[in-house]
Amino acid sequence: MYYFWRAGSPWRPLGEGPTLLFVKASQGSEPGRRFYACSACRDRKECHFFQWADEKVSQVRLLAREEYNRSCQPPMTHDQCMTRFQEFTGLPLAKRKFCKSCQQLLLPGDWRTHSGHSLLADVSAAQLKSPSQLLHPLENKKSNAQYLFTDRSCTFLLDTIIRLGYRRVLCVGTPRLHEWVRIQSCKGSKPKVKSLLLDIDFRYSQFYSQEEFCHYNMFNHHFFGGEGAQDTCKRFLQEDGGEGVLMVTDPPFGGLVEPLAFSFNKISKMWMTSSNIGNSKMLPVFWIFPYFFEPRIVQCFPDFSMLDYQVDYFNHTMYKHGKTGRKQSPVRIFTSISPENIVLPASEGYRYCSVCKRYVSSENKHCDVCNACTSKDGREWKHCDLCNKCVKPSWSHCSSCGHCALRDHSCGSVVDGCFLCGGKGHKRSNCPRRHTTGKHKKMKTLRKTNVRVNLKKNIHVSSGHKNKKKGRKSKKNVHPR
Repeated sequence: MYYFWRAGSPWRPLGEGPTLLFVKASQGSEPGRRFYACSACRDRKECHFFQWADEKVSQVRLLAREEYNRSCQPPMTHDQCMTRFQEFTGLPLAKRKFCKSCQQLLLPGDWRTHSGHSLLADVSAAQLKSPSQLLHPLENKKSNAQYLFTDRSCTFLLDTIIRLGYRRVLCVGTPRLHEWVRIQSCKGSKPKVKSLLLDIDFRYSQFYSQEEFCHYNMFNHHFFGGEGAQDTCKRFLQEDGGEGVLMVTDPPFGGLVEPLAFSFNKISKMWMTSSNIGNSKMLPVFWIFPYFFEPRIVQCFPDFSMLDYQVDYFNHTMYKHGKTGRKQSPVRIFTSISPENIVLPASEGYRYCSVCKRYVSSENKHCDVCNACTSKDGREWKHCDLCNKCVKPSWSHCSSCGHCALRDHSCGSVVDGCFLCGGKGHKRSNCPRRHTTGKHKKMKTLRKTNVRVNLKKNIHVSSGHKNKKKGRKSKKNVHPR
């Protein structure tokens, strides 16, 4: 098992910014060993950095690491991207081209270099205002997968922000909401709301200025633009004495909650330095995350509560609104704002519970024993008198285990460690039996395949229908079916 080390982490620079200090738990009473690893990527193939905390690194290795870091830098600075963008918008429509292969806006001087690539011509002004629709979403689930809000979720978020009286939105990892706020503010039908995007995807620097976008890693609170970008964020938070600003964040679901909470606290402290804000308050936040992370989020932020609103994504096959049962979106909004003040749309089946004083989903029935609307996943939960709490409808009380669980669960056994061998101190990905088990399965499959092939050959030969030539069937003698 790996744990994020929060207290006094001496970070080291890398391509994604400073690394994080983790602890690898060991078996028995031996203390865990600390190591540094990438803060953004959970896949060693994407970022191969690994260093034990007590390891001495040679000068040759340090030079090689610096060279690798330089190779990971973006090809252009943010200023250069903005210069190209101004030139691009000044071109006639027929000369505006976008390279889908390189994900880059092209000037006429770039056409020859990208002649063999997939190009998009006649890029309109409307497309430039919606870069999340123009760029291919990143898809690596272990590093930087991008799932973008649907229009439904964007509309609800912006309407709620306006209804609560906020006029500035700090979008941390929410590029779709950032562009939605900007587009709706330009229409003039709603009150104007300003937005600043903090995101690790540097491609957005092609479309937004330094006052609209900061290249940022939310897992280590690192601004790639240095003090200039950090000052931009601070000015945005402290505008109007710090009043009327809200942070909306949608982190990768596979990320650790603790480093995210660390970064969000850092952002909140940047906001607190405003003269009109007391030190006891925290920056208002909408943290969008799956409901089953509620215990970890509440542990970091005890004042947070979870809303019943289901957030959905247009480029995710499962996280869709309107599905029933366990297939509906598990993504919720965790917030420091009182749920009583957040109105959920009645047209989508949400209702107000006068006892809980908050809006809940239609299937979330109030339990008189628990004195709360207890459902977390959108289904109607049932109360267990023996457990003295409400549980999922698919669970039943097990007298052997002494608590409710799935009906076909392994009675009395709790897996606390590896799911493959049951051992503690490591995960399935690091299990010593994983490779041998995989090899065994491969050999078993190969043997089955060979048996089927040999069986077919024997049947064909025994029927007396041999091919005249190798690799070619006889046309005269066809085996009857």
